[in-house]
Amino acid sequence: MPRPSPSTSSPASRLVGLSPVYRQECRILILGSFPSPASLAARQYYGHAKNQFWRLLADSIHEPLLELDYQERIERTLAHQIGIWDVYKSCVRPGALDADIRAGTMNDLAALFAHMPHLERLCFNGQTAGKHAPRLLSLAASMLARTPETRILPSSSPAYTISFAHKLERWQEALTIAKPDMR
Repeated sequence: MPRPSPSTSSPASRLVGLSPVYRQECRILILGSFPSPASLAARQYYGHAKNQFWRLLADSIHEPLLELDYQERIERTLAHQIGIWDVYKSCVRPGALDADIRAGTMNDLAALFAHMPHLERLCFNGQTAGKHAPRLLSLAASMLARTPETRILPSSSPAYTISFAHKLERWQEALTIAKPDMR
């Protein structure tokens, strides 16, 4: 009798996500669901070549992010007071799709919010992350002096097939916050 292949006979392993990218001055936090296998392998947010995250962000903040190496992308993003993290710290996911996420453990967003006193907006990259918006908004409001706004954005994933122009319009609106008066 033939043995089942390892991919069907053994359960998927628990995956662990990436550390948050932020500074105390961040006013916007973009929350994805969980890094793709390509992102985990590269140890970089949105590391899959077909994911539109860096292109959407570049066009929204008017920075040539696609021309920069990863660390420079992060520095330019932080210079615009934008942080990046995921809602899930770990999960079991046999594939790359958000729909494959199982047994997700949430990141400690309360601890992060406590280190981001200027946070004004939570932006969720897609519906999987966005389904946590009400709870995370309440959590952020309890940690901050104000209640941040929320935006659930069209996913930057290539699996979400609406036009780039439509995604970009929503991303640009969400990532625009009036700069504080620096006088």
